[in-house]
Amino acid sequence: MSHYHPIEPAIIDWDNGTPRCPKHGDIYFSTDGGIKETEYVFLQGNQLPQRWQDQSSFTIAETGFGTGLNFLCTLKHWLATAPDTARLNYISVEKHPLTKTDLQRAITSWPELAEFGLELIEHYPPLVHGLHQRQLFNGRVTLTLLFGDASDMFTDINTAVDAWYLDGFAPSKNPGMWTPELFKQIA
Repeated sequence: MSHYHPIEPAIIDWDNGTPRCPKHGDIYFSTDGGIKETEYVFLQGNQLPQRWQDQSSFTIAETGFGTGLNFLCTLKHWLATAPDTARLNYISVEKHPLTKTDLQRAITSWPELAEFGLELIEHYPPLVHGLHQRQLFNGRVTLTLLFGDASDMFTDINTAVDAWYLDGFAPSKNPGMWTPELFKQIA
């Protein structure tokens, strides 16, 4: 018999449309340029989408799902530029996932990502500890959300990762996401 272990959701203060985490004293994204920052740091920083052009499968792992902004930006570029037969595997961990209501509110900040946001909302798992795998866009994208502590959750994942998104709140504000133990798991 399986037991449900509810997970503590993110507590968010909405500051003029900007989601702020009072626990870590940091923002999830900047309403002024958040998408451009994601595209520059994660997509360009990992030389995507150039690297996935000749791949039949590409795996990205991320250390903080948060509002899903990195995922949605990646999804937009993947669907626009990857070969039609290619598959994206996106693995992300989140200790305190957003409630579906807060996720929907965050996604409204990015009208250009609306269609991808709707797909995410439709498949967003319940806030229960563990691994949640979802197929999006007719199986072109597999989203694996790991709800729990990053170091614990990544021990259960044994897969080759093509690109890492090391995200989360600043190390000074959330040192638990920047530990030697976590980086050993990543390595």
